[in-house]
Amino acid sequence: MPKKRENRGRRKGDKGHVGYIFCDNCGARVPEDKAICTTRMYSPVEPALAQELEKKGAIITKYPVTKCYCVNCAVHFGIVKIRAENERKSRARA
Repeated sequence: MPKKRENRGRRKGDKGHVGYIFCDNCGARVPEDKAICTTRMYSPVEPALAQELEKKGAIITKYPVTKCYCVNCAVHFGIVKIRAENERKSRARA
């Protein structure tokens, strides 16, 4: 049977079993290696206020926030694009 994707849609290789996490959007239970995780910097201060404070010399920390999504939610939010059949197996980032 032909494989649709080279890695079968997962990152575990031949590891065997991996744990599960919950999608931050819909709450679906997804294997850790299949979930699509994004890390974005979050600042609790509003951008306009932060700009003023930085002009005065204040240092405003930004915190990394990691969110993990199931495949359905990642496609819905545009984090992962649906690729054509001949482009699926390529690992190049576009």
